[in-house]
Amino acid sequence: MLTEIITIGDELLIGQVVDTNSAWMAQRLNEIGIKVKQISSVSDDENHILKALLEASLRADIILITGGLGPTKDDITKKTLCKYFNTGLKFDDESFKIIESIFLSRGRQVTPINRLQAEVPENCTVLHNYQGTAPGMWFEHNEKIYVSMPGVPSEMKGLMEKIVIPKIKERFPLVPIIHKTILTQGIGESYLSDLISSWEDHLPSHIKLAYLPAAGMVRLRITAKGENEEALIKEVNAEALKLKALIGEYIYGYENDKLEGLIGRLLRDQKKTISTAESCTGGFIAHKITSIPGSSEYYIGSIVAYANEIKVNDLNVDLNSIDKYGAVSEEVVKTMATNVRKKFKTDYSIACSGIAGPDGGTADKPVGTIWIAVSNVEKTITRKLQLGTNRERVILETAQHALNVLRKMLIREI
Repeated sequence: MLTEIITIGDELLIGQVVDTNSAWMAQRLNEIGIKVKQISSVSDDENHILKALLEASLRADIILITGGLGPTKDDITKKTLCKYFNTGLKFDDESFKIIESIFLSRGRQVTPINRLQAEVPENCTVLHNYQGTAPGMWFEHNEKIYVSMPGVPSEMKGLMEKIVIPKIKERFPLVPIIHKTILTQGIGESYLSDLISSWEDHLPSHIKLAYLPAAGMVRLRITAKGENEEALIKEVNAEALKLKALIGEYIYGYENDKLEGLIGRLLRDQKKTISTAESCTGGFIAHKITSIPGSSEYYIGSIVAYANEIKVNDLNVDLNSIDKYGAVSEEVVKTMATNVRKKFKTDYSIACSGIAGPDGGTADKPVGTIWIAVSNVEKTITRKLQLGTNRERVILETAQHALNVLRKMLIREI
């Protein structure tokens, strides 16, 4: 079973918008056992779209299309599909009701141009989009399936999860594929590979391992394919347990776990609070923590002590320590963590200071040198990190490392 993905929009081709839709769809299709043959991005041009549809039909059984379904003149996907299938438009009452309810919820009346969004090709099955004003459309033509969806990621994902994937599963006998993702932090991809090479070499032929590195973490995805789904689940779980025995100290979660979510649950369960003092990350750690709904139960506040005078005046860091050891030092970051915890009367605190770059490094402290500290009333744990010269990556990795140290303190691993 082969699928092709076509994304439509000039904004994709000039780099104004990054195509995240294709990556998400390809991942979800792979999870249910459907192979993506090709991914294409095309301009808002009728001939270009028609050619892409025809060529895709020669390669794939299912063609998934996103984009070009808005109310403006450059959104031509719907009209182009009518030409491709040699059909006209019809008015869909249910789609109009959805459009009307969305407009009314915002205190507005449906405009004539938005009313046109309720018109769909006569030969399609309408996929009602309750998250936006553009309906999706399912076509069956010459033993091929075409699905057109909005380009807005949340709307596309809603239609895929609730309608498109279930319909595909109903129509086609798919070989079961089981995935399990193990999330690691604090160890690089090559070191992980060395630690688990023997285990990986002895995996059964129908079970594969993929390394998926990202800033501050490496995901390990175990994938098994076979006829018996229940047996596959047992096998994958058994292999995951073997993996845990080898690298358990680096595993922080599974599947879609986020460190900020895990520490949030731990803090809430233990009825503990946290504060932060950040220099090089500029508040990014606080942002990560507060991105979790309900974080106000345990997150108290932050001091972004970017300048040394803020470290001295608001965190009571001794100026002599800064002069002697430097702002990027274990001594300074320990004081930052201890004093922000006391200042905000929290149970835990995180502090960091470093050189995120691209400038500011020295021979002794090159760009990417970071000190982090996590403190409670009993102890303060510090870590020195060397995270390279990419500023954005340094900030991301600093947050990941700091949150994971906090997680380990909360579960008493350190």
